[in-house]
Amino acid sequence: MTAIYLDYNASTPIDPRVAEVMRPLLDGPYANPSALHAGGREARAVIDRARTQVAALLGASPDEVVFTSGGSEANNAALLGAWFARPDGTDHMVTTTVEHPAILEPARFLERLGARVTLVPVDGTGRVDPDDVRRAITPRTFLVSAMHANNEVGTVQPIAEIGVATREAGVLFHTDAAQSVGKIPTRVGDLGVDLLSIAGHKLYAPKGIGALYIRRGVRLEPLVHGAGHESGRRAGTESALLDVALAEACAIASDLAPMEGVRALRDRLWDGLRAMFGEGVVLNGHPVERLPNTLNVSFVGRPGADVIAALGDVAASTGSACHADSIELSPVLTAMGVEPRVGMGAVRLSLGRMTTVAEVEAALDRFAAVAGPGVSTAAG
Repeated sequence: MTAIYLDYNASTPIDPRVAEVMRPLLDGPYANPSALHAGGREARAVIDRARTQVAALLGASPDEVVFTSGGSEANNAALLGAWFARPDGTDHMVTTTVEHPAILEPARFLERLGARVTLVPVDGTGRVDPDDVRRAITPRTFLVSAMHANNEVGTVQPIAEIGVATREAGVLFHTDAAQSVGKIPTRVGDLGVDLLSIAGHKLYAPKGIGALYIRRGVRLEPLVHGAGHESGRRAGTESALLDVALAEACAIASDLAPMEGVRALRDRLWDGLRAMFGEGVVLNGHPVERLPNTLNVSFVGRPGADVIAALGDVAASTGSACHADSIELSPVLTAMGVEPRVGMGAVRLSLGRMTTVAEVEAALDRFAAVAGPGVSTAAG
C-alpha cells in the first residue's frame, strides 16, 4: 500500500467497522430477499434495517432510499428517470459547468434524445450563483442538477438557496452528494432537494454500492427494468452484504466531529506548502465554502504530474482522478477561469479519517525536496 495516501476524494479505504459488519454476511443470510421462506425474510429484515440507517443520515424516510450500484448509477437514475417521467411540455434541464462526468455525460445523452441542457457558469472559486440558476429555469424545465461539493477543488455549492429557486418554479432538484456525505451536513430537508446521490466508496464502504434519495411523491422511470425490487424503482436482486456496508458507513458518518481534525490537518498541509513555495503555490477553490478534507493547489509553472512524480510514495491526483490520464487543463479549472500556466500545475490533496499527523508531516518533507534545498517544513 502507498505509504502516504492523500487521495480520499478518489476512493476511501473500507472502514474496519464496516468490514466487521460485512463479515457475518459472507456466510449468511444468503437467501434471496424476495423469497417468502424464513431465509428470505431474514435477508429482507437485514436490508430493511440498512435502509433505515441510510435514511437516518439524510433525515429521510426509509421508503425514500433506493440502493444502487454506486454514485454513477444513482446520478443516471435521477437524470434519465426524470426525463422519461417528465411532465408534458417540458424538455429542458439545468446543470453547472463543474459537474462530475456522471452528470455531464448523462446530460449529453439526454441531448441526443431531444433534451435542451443549460450549463450555468461558476465564478473563480468554482461556486455557482443561485440567481443564475433561477434565471436559467424556464417553463419547459423538468430538472435542475447541481453537485453539493466539487470533487476536484472541494467548493461547496449553495444548494439550499438553489432549492428555494427550484421550489418556486415547481421543478425537480437533484444534487450529486458523492463527495459531501460524511464530510458536511447532508440532510435533505435542509438542502431542499428532491433527489440526492450517494457513492459508497467515497464514504469508507466498498465499491459497488450507492443510494439515491427520492423524495416521497416524486416519480422517476426506472433505469433498470425487471422484477419489482426496491419498490419497483430499481430491478435486480438486492445485496444484503453491500447494503449493510453502506448503512454502517452512513451510521459512522452521522458523527461529523472527526472532520474537524481532518480540517486541521488539511490546513497544516496548506500552511506548510505556503511556507515552502510562497507565491509559487496557489489555492484553487473557495477559501471558506470548501470541503474540510480537500486541498487543491497549483504549483505555478510546474506541471502537476511532475510534482506528483517527484513526491514518490505520496498518492495524490492531478485534479480529478477521473482525468488522471489527461494532460489537458482540468475542465473544472477551465470553467473557473484559471489561467493555463496555473491550472496545469494543479494537484489535489484529499485527506480522510485515517490520515495522521505523521503522514501530513511526511508529505511536507516530500514537498520540501521538490521545493529545493534549504527549505523548511515549518508552517509560516
